[in-house]
Amino acid sequence: MSLDVATTSLLSPAEILRWYADMGVDIAIDEAPHDRFAQSEALQQSAVAARPTPAEDTPRPPRALPSRQNPAPLRPVAVSSFAQASIATAQDMARAAPDLESLRVALQAFEGCALKATATNLVFADGNPKARLMLVGEAPGADEDRQGLPFIGSSGRLLDKMLAAIGLDRTLVYIANIIPWRPPGNRTPSPQEVALCLPFIARQIELVNPGILVCLGGSPAKALLGIKDGIMQARGKWFDYACEGRNIRALAALHPAYLLRATAHKRLAWNDWREVRKALDEGA
Repeated sequence: MSLDVATTSLLSPAEILRWYADMGVDIAIDEAPHDRFAQSEALQQSAVAARPTPAEDTPRPPRALPSRQNPAPLRPVAVSSFAQASIATAQDMARAAPDLESLRVALQAFEGCALKATATNLVFADGNPKARLMLVGEAPGADEDRQGLPFIGSSGRLLDKMLAAIGLDRTLVYIANIIPWRPPGNRTPSPQEVALCLPFIARQIELVNPGILVCLGGSPAKALLGIKDGIMQARGKWFDYACEGRNIRALAALHPAYLLRATAHKRLAWNDWREVRKALDEGA
């Protein structure tokens, strides 16, 4: 998708830049322009040329097409040996951190996740580490990446309003993400990226040791609570999160960024936050 001449003539330079930022074009790699489409085509042609050519007299077996009644089985996603080693390193580094500051330093030194190379800042946490309520989102956005704090953009402002509605603010909660670096273009983190960062967020939860854990969105709910359903089916339900020999009450809730797009579901989110307030009042 691109802007046509008629559209750009109606926009200011700042609006054009904002449009490109929203589309994910928000970082300059270097000063020289590159034709990425031509480079990609050349790589594909090289890959095709490198394939061995079968003998002309060798008959090719017919290609079996999957049917709707008997679909072809999906192949499991392979995890490279490098990723496996990086996950093991992440587990060792996370376990060795005796406190949150040590964990932040360890995460800053971790080189196993490629997202670190494209991000501007590590987005570790915000709020009160002694709070009874901990919120975990998916990953930083553009505003969070620039300032190094979670939930400070438009979704963060909505989160602040939702917290205020149940008598809370950021001094009374602790906020983090399962992924501490922004994925390019705000894309959804891959399962491998989640696996690489999971030991750190798990250790972060252990060190905070909250009474209540709220997973904002489907990604943290699946990663931390192991739910299989979509967030619309899981939201509003309580789960047990096993942590250092005890279970933390955990709730799956809708992400504020989703509520900005689906405003009709704010009433569902209000029901979820009322559950959180009730649990806090009951001493969870």
